[in-house]
Amino acid sequence: MSTATWATADPYTTALRAGRGPLFLRRADGWLLPLEVERWCARADGVDLDVLERCEGAVLDVGCGPGRLVAELAARGRPVLGIDVSETAVDRTVRLGGQALRRSVFDPLPGEGRWGTVLLMDGNVGIGGDPRALLDRAAGLLSPGGLLIAETLPVDVDERVEVQVVDLTLTAGGAFPWARLGTPALLRHASRAGWSAVDQWTAGGRRFVALRSRTASSSAETPKSTAVISSQRPRKPSGESPVAER
Repeated sequence: MSTATWATADPYTTALRAGRGPLFLRRADGWLLPLEVERWCARADGVDLDVLERCEGAVLDVGCGPGRLVAELAARGRPVLGIDVSETAVDRTVRLGGQALRRSVFDPLPGEGRWGTVLLMDGNVGIGGDPRALLDRAAGLLSPGGLLIAETLPVDVDERVEVQVVDLTLTAGGAFPWARLGTPALLRHASRAGWSAVDQWTAGGRRFVALRSRTASSSAETPKSTAVISSQRPRKPSGESPVAER
């Protein structure tokens, strides 16, 4: 999905600024998927905190949205970067004390091949509408043997569609490709792409999968010591976070 397409989805920008919905993804046939804007704009909840406890090394939150997970990890002194194609989402993440870049996951990113954990939360396993391409990209971002934690749907579905972001008035942004995956579907795609399943669990009505990328040479440097995190604006580096301003 292009940065321009999602970033011009005005209902999404409006909802993030207000911190509330209602907001939906609309398929071409009119089917609507509610988006949990209020939860995304709130602080990390207990289910989120359990996910964050499982993270290893430096964390890249793909599609970070308004930044609750990035802010929580940053507050704990963990090296973390959020990326999102929405300028509003990035701005909100930075205001919360996190670091974020306005980028697509398919754009060049800091620390490629050196991240310890990649997060695909809140349905972001659907980014780009091509699960295999997203898994391959995540593998390239992680250090050898790195961890991917993805949130899946609570039903067994494997769907690729064109969607738009709409509000109650059906004001819509541009269409973009999206995928909807349950746990069985993600595990099938991951197995074919060379990932190893580490764990799967359900909490608070939400489902998650942990996958590990292929292990290569043990001489690779650890992600916490090598990942380079850049912000869109000047930030004061913390003592532990490996930040390079540019």
